[in-house]
Amino acid sequence: MSHPCLRCGACCAHFRVAFHWSEAEAFMGGVVPSALTEQIDPHRVAMRGTQARQPHCVALQGVVGEGATCGIYAQRPSVCREVIPAWEFGTPSAQCDKARVAYGLAPLTPADWAEPVQPHSA
Repeated sequence: MSHPCLRCGACCAHFRVAFHWSEAEAFMGGVVPSALTEQIDPHRVAMRGTQARQPHCVALQGVVGEGATCGIYAQRPSVCREVIPAWEFGTPSAQCDKARVAYGLAPLTPADWAEPVQPHSA
């Protein structure tokens, strides 16, 4: 069984991905590619595409709901690292559910985690 996020991608195409600018500055130890960000205010940047009326992160590859991966998974911002898919660790996630429903996908359930999951290494 593959990680359910590899079939989804809804969070990456539903929410604004905003974070402190230092995460995109190598001299500050940041790893997010700065070319993929845009300035929001003096303290925050966002992943390109997520400020749009219909957000879609520039790093999202594939088709939402069919097969989606993050093109910068190892370099993704902290806000992305903090997203926990519903029921992955035995608890619901309103954020995950909201994004999935917006794309016509059923919310994840504990059954989606019943089999061992391959690591998410997009």
